[in-house]
Amino acid sequence: MTITPESVTTLLSHLVKIESVTPWLIPDGSGEHAIGDAMAAWLADLPVEVTFDELGPRRGNLIARLRGTGGGPTLCVNAHADTVGYANWADRALEPWMDGDRMYGLGVADDKSGCVAALLALREIVESGVKMRGDLLLAMVADEEGVSIGTEDLVRRYEIDASIVVEPDALPQIVVEHQGFGWIDVIVHGKAAHGSAPQNGIDAIVHMAEVVRRLDRRDRDVFSMTSGLRNGRTVFHTGTLNAGTDYATYPSRAVLGIEIGTQPGEHLADRVREIEETFAEIARERPDFRGEVVVQLDREPFVAQGHEDLVAALDASATGVIGRPFEPIGLNAWTDAALMQAAGIPTVLLGSAGGNYHAPDEWASISELVSLTRILSDAIPRFCGAA
Repeated sequence: MTITPESVTTLLSHLVKIESVTPWLIPDGSGEHAIGDAMAAWLADLPVEVTFDELGPRRGNLIARLRGTGGGPTLCVNAHADTVGYANWADRALEPWMDGDRMYGLGVADDKSGCVAALLALREIVESGVKMRGDLLLAMVADEEGVSIGTEDLVRRYEIDASIVVEPDALPQIVVEHQGFGWIDVIVHGKAAHGSAPQNGIDAIVHMAEVVRRLDRRDRDVFSMTSGLRNGRTVFHTGTLNAGTDYATYPSRAVLGIEIGTQPGEHLADRVREIEETFAEIARERPDFRGEVVVQLDREPFVAQGHEDLVAALDASATGVIGRPFEPIGLNAWTDAALMQAAGIPTVLLGSAGGNYHAPDEWASISELVSLTRILSDAIPRFCGAA
């Protein structure tokens, strides 16, 4: 068997040392090209078709296809090769280290563990000699930590019958739905005037304070009531605030950036309507209030559909490896699984344990990663069909 703690640790350490920060977040990030080259080199001795689908300078998806004998479904295992930045722990982020069962390093859990699980599962399938009717497509996608240009390209470019998205989680959980979200600019317009002429000015910051107060109240009174749902409390938080020009001038414009969630069955248009209703409330009290909403990014919720055969294969393999089937859950976060499912591809999400995501001393459990990889190597032939 090629799936051992040693093989997992060796490959994961190798990938963590390769900086693959998405330039969407950090402009001087290296992107996915170098890590794509490293994974392609690791696959070079296997009978698989390897391509790098370019998505711009330093950007792209590493794709590996193991062709079956024909007549079976094409299963995609999607993991992302990019990471967030690491300015807060630059002294050690790219030098992975072990402490007991845990490996520490940038992206070690999110999501280079996912890449390792996919790669080693593929190698195990090849070296075991098992033949499958369907194809296995590995997609180490770009920019999941940004705006998901990698998975957007993947679903346009390839015919896929089912998908497993691998993201850090914990065994034996399997994610079958999660929230959507939007990035929204709330813009309040005032009127510039000299600070000594209040009769001529409209203070956009004061008006924005009214908006923030009411949004916070909605979060506490309404969104808090969703805590018991499968996908948890509806996401809401302020992110950025830009306003004013100087101490001596009434601010003519204030821009608040927020992230706000949607539950399955909801759409971002529902959140926009609620914010516009808030504007109307304020305008009844302050007739000179004027606001607008600009949507910067809109991602729909994820609800798995048509995934029953895929889950059956995964459950059988999980029972054999860890002694129990998967437990379906939801998330209050968003993942590329939503894009896969929106393209009509039955999709589920699973992963192995980790922690400190997007923060110093990110870690991944090696024992869980071994179990996840063994589950994948067994479930993929079950689903793709024995030749």
